[in-house]
Amino acid sequence: MTDQKAPKSEQTRTLILETALRLFQERGFDKTTMRGIAKEAGVSVGNAYYYFESKEHLVQGFYDRIGAAHQAAVRPVLDHETDLQKRLAGVLTSWMDIAAPYHEFASQFFKNAADPESPLSPFSPESEPARKAAIDIHREVLAGAKTKVPAELADVLPELMWLSQMGLVLYWVFDRSPNSEKTRRLAERGAQLTTRGIVLARFRVLRPLVREVHELFADFLPGMAQTVASKKRASDPDPDPDLATVTAAAPGAGAAGAS
Repeated sequence: MTDQKAPKSEQTRTLILETALRLFQERGFDKTTMRGIAKEAGVSVGNAYYYFESKEHLVQGFYDRIGAAHQAAVRPVLDHETDLQKRLAGVLTSWMDIAAPYHEFASQFFKNAADPESPLSPFSPESEPARKAAIDIHREVLAGAKTKVPAELADVLPELMWLSQMGLVLYWVFDRSPNSEKTRRLAERGAQLTTRGIVLARFRVLRPLVREVHELFADFLPGMAQTVASKKRASDPDPDPDLATVTAAAPGAGAAGAS
């Protein structure tokens, strides 16, 4: 039985992406050109643009690669572990394991990703597939845990956990401790605090606060206005059209399409 090779088109795409990542590391993102990438990869400039429309699309390809590898890496913990803290910590630390080879030049992308108008922003339409995949991982973290999430937070928590992960990634970018040890400790502590918060949120005395938290994030998290409106429509077979109009105009609804 012989090993099947990837199609030539996929081999070419991978070659261009890997060449770009190497040049980003050696020359920096701003000083690397599509022409230079094509030359180093041994392909025509037109061929490089055929697979990637711009340098930004190359970075999106990198995001997609990291995301796919992360989805595979979390399977052991999500398939076999039911402790919420361990599930969340496993997801966060496995991301760092996957991203570790790219740590030295991760800061090259940061100034572009921090620009809200950049396609490299984690909130951009171009980043939607990677963003949704990451949020789905956190949704699975909660769904498979013994610790159950209060109904009021079931919708909002996965996206909130993803935002927390984005903060962790930012810390990781600038962490120069050996093996990113400080970030790893932060991930473990963050998983512990998140778990404690979810457990405490189940107490009846805290339910009013939980509802306020839900309302806050439903208004301001990128995807929550759409989620809340969709669930309301699903539970109301004969919705009031005037109410639907008001919901669509609610704060945060305009950002819903970005997630």
